[in-house]
Amino acid sequence: MSWLTELVRPKIQAFMQKSSDLPDDLWLKCLSCEQMIFRRDLLDNMQVCPHCNYHSRLSIIDRLNMLFDNKQYQILPSPKVVDDPLKFKDSKRYTDRLKEQRNKTKQNDAAIVAVGEIQNKEIVVFAMNFDFMGGSMGLFVGRAFYQAAEFAVQKKTALVAVTSSGGARMQEGMLSLLQMPTTVIATNLLHDACLPYIVLLTDPTMGGVSASFAMLGDVAIAESGALIGFAGPRVIEETIKQTLPSGFQRAEFLKDHGMVDIVVSRSELKSTLGKIICILLQE
Repeated sequence: MSWLTELVRPKIQAFMQKSSDLPDDLWLKCLSCEQMIFRRDLLDNMQVCPHCNYHSRLSIIDRLNMLFDNKQYQILPSPKVVDDPLKFKDSKRYTDRLKEQRNKTKQNDAAIVAVGEIQNKEIVVFAMNFDFMGGSMGLFVGRAFYQAAEFAVQKKTALVAVTSSGGARMQEGMLSLLQMPTTVIATNLLHDACLPYIVLLTDPTMGGVSASFAMLGDVAIAESGALIGFAGPRVIEETIKQTLPSGFQRAEFLKDHGMVDIVVSRSELKSTLGKIICILLQE
């Protein structure tokens, strides 16, 4: 039995040790077709499934890196707002939720305003962060959008809004709903200055965001398969007691019904956006 303990066992232990050193996420399962995808292949394909073209959600930093030339951009200072204007508390304090989200995402709130070049044109980008409390819109997001519009007017360039949100932030109550007219006023600043306002609708764009600035763009671009609407499909079905059509509230469905101008695959998004900006800026 000595050869088992002295030769075979060490080899098995060495193999098991080597296997345990491998990362757990080398392979990922597509949320749509459930095919296994090598993680590196998915990253190289911009988080798009090579089997079914399902577009996984991008982090806000990955989104900005994808849009801006050479991944070079400047993030504008965050607007100053009151963190907890209503002193809200449910199962935990709102201030504690904010602290947790800031530690997790390393971001101040659910939006970033950045300026850089897209296809060699200086552009202001307002991008929402779904990882931060579902991209919910509160005082910070409303002020950040207004700041982005003002900066675009100052720079005399286009504003691109990248939306990804579940809607208004319940912890800020009526103040969150007031951000809807605030963002509408901001879009009017761009229209009055005859500057392009382009919206990139990503998965998901819902609630108060879709009911305000997300649907006011001069051009509405949607990523393939993005969920876009006000109330979710399940809520609508339970309300009207009917089965919704296949693909309801998805980007392709909305394009067919006139709510979206163009549906673009992620691999073609930057070039398409650059062409649209050149046309609208008459350059």
